Amino acid sequence: MKNSTLCLVGALLLTGAINAFAQSPGITASSLTVGQSAAFTGPAAQLGIQMRDGMKVYFDQVNAQGGINGRKIQLVTRDDQYESKLAAENTRKLIEEDKVFALIGYVGTPTSAASLPIFTEAKVPFIGPFTGAELLRTPQNRYIFNVRASYFDETDKIVEQLLTVGMKRFAVFYQNDAYGQAGLAGMERAVKTRGGEIVSRSTVERNTVEVSKAVAEIAPKSPDAIVMVSAYKSITAFVRAMKQGGYTGQFHNVSFVGSKALSDELGADGQGVVISQVVPFPWSQAIPVIREFTELAAKSKTDVNFSSVEGYLVARVFAEGLKRAGKTPTRETLITGLESMNAVDFGGFTIGFSPANHNASRFVDLTIIGRGGKFLH
Repeated sequence: MKNSTLCLVGALLLTGAINAFAQSPGITASSLTVGQSAAFTGPAAQLGIQMRDGMKVYFDQVNAQGGINGRKIQLVTRDDQYESKLAAENTRKLIEEDKVFALIGYVGTPTSAASLPIFTEAKVPFIGPFTGAELLRTPQNRYIFNVRASYFDETDKIVEQLLTVGMKRFAVFYQNDAYGQAGLAGMERAVKTRGGEIVSRSTVERNTVEVSKAVAEIAPKSPDAIVMVSAYKSITAFVRAMKQGGYTGQFHNVSFVGSKALSDELGADGQGVVISQVVPFPWSQAIPVIREFTELAAKSKTDVNFSSVEGYLVARVFAEGLKRAGKTPTRETLITGLESMNAVDFGGFTIGFSPANHNASRFVDLTIIGRGGKFLH
């Protein structure tokens, strides 16, 4: 009788566990699957590659130690080439075919925007997108958790710095999509709040390098500084064309440009270009989380740069939320776990979520490309 009772209890526990897993796609007794759609080919490929590689550095470390609550984290990636339509298709496939538990580390505003109604309807957490657009922040979406600062935060810092050194006349060169418009809105907001004037606005189409029209519109205005909100290929073409035309003012970028990729593309033309950053300086060994990442990246031969650091931090934030979600996590307990992360210090980078706030950080720093493509802090 005693053995029969024990067998019954065991069967009930097993059934409960199976039901829990069945209710939570992407999770088994030994694994948990997350999905990422990003550009891995095309003009913005380095952004997706670096973000993915940074996440993998941490996930590989976690898995080598047995995973979280015995489950190893599996990352499924799909290439969207930084195109909205492909990102939406990938999101449906990640949710419906790959059965991921959560989405993580998407790259880009237009791609995230196209995916937003899909993951919201499916009630799938969307964590750490590589974009600072307000459309993912206001109004607050229960399923979106932003790790990085916003483009409003970045452009405000840029305008503040430019005004400090006496520069008041700005031009905005921006990508003609949701990303570029988000950066332009941030510039307009910062100028209205702090002062200065936008004397010229001009665009480039996504995934192109046709910048002649923008050069023709901006150059005659002779702005003190040009704030650029696009990807690294188009910005490289624009900076070179402006310099060849004799422009001697300052060039500023928001972080999404992909700092290392931009520096590599520009070569000697990159010296003096300023980029706002939303993660700690990747080569500062005085910062514990950077020292930790550098050591792990060396083992896996992963390039150390701003985007890979961001991927690493996003993976750490997700993993901490997962730990707090309990031994048998669901998407809902993951949300609760993330919302409980108030003032969590990862070693020089502090984040804070709550039920009323899904934006973890407002950290913004400014860097400049120096001689030989080296970044100066």
